[in-house]
Amino acid sequence: MEQRDVELIQRYVTNDKNLEALYREHLDYERQLEKLNNKPYLTPVEEVERKNLQKKKLRGRDEIEQILAQYRKQETLS
Repeated sequence: MEQRDVELIQRYVTNDKNLEALYREHLDYERQLEKLNNKPYLTPVEEVERKNLQKKKLRGRDEIEQILAQYRKQETLS
């Protein structure tokens, strides 16, 4: 995630519970993926889990991006 996105999230996360939940979920998926990616070998079950985590993380990232786009639009109108 880009630094400007993280800064925007930090600015609005305290007032936006949906954004907060999505961001926490995103970080959790990132940690889980990091654990799997650090293994020298993945079992077939772990490989499926890794793919599912990547998809969930991407879906969540898309939702976060939609929320951030709304905040960016509000900031430019202000």
